[in-house]
Amino acid sequence: GLLPAAMFALGRCGGGAGPLAARLCGAPLAKRGMLTWNTLPEEVVMVRDMARQFAEQELFPIAGDADAQHKYPRAQVEKLGELGLMGMMVPEEYGGAGMSSLAYAVAMEEISRGCASTGVIMSAHNSLYCAPVEKYGTPEQKEEFLAEYAQGAKVGCFGLSEPGNGSDAGAATTTAKEDGGDWVLNG
Repeated sequence: GLLPAAMFALGRCGGGAGPLAARLCGAPLAKRGMLTWNTLPEEVVMVRDMARQFAEQELFPIAGDADAQHKYPRAQVEKLGELGLMGMMVPEEYGGAGMSSLAYAVAMEEISRGCASTGVIMSAHNSLYCAPVEKYGTPEQKEEFLAEYAQGAKVGCFGLSEPGNGSDAGAATTTAKEDGGDWVLNG
């Protein structure tokens, strides 16, 4: 089934520092430093195949109706969490899969192919919620605000829109200022 293959694949290839090839689990690089589908690391191929199978079995059948009816694909998002896809680049110590950005990008492509809405949910959760908490949070914040999210038990979000700037995050004018023991939000 999907789960054993996913857990095997997501338990390997934790990324790391060093040259690009080392960060991609020692993947051989094709000419001019570009990876092709034929040179993906074995672990990334396993993640791709697992995500593709999930998309074909779980997302294709519901994608049209979910979009037309504006339905949140709750059951499918919960399954993404069970497969380790909701905390792909989060370190294992915080409940994530500890995978590389390459594995994440490949999985995103397959999930989005199955259902664009589900792909956006997975992307926002991994990139706009988990990544900043993992990068900038204190150990206590990571424990409180990352562990359950990386496992998919909770879904994170990113507040973006403001009147007058649409989805341009750089144009946001909302401020948060500490006032004694409270925070005052304006914007």
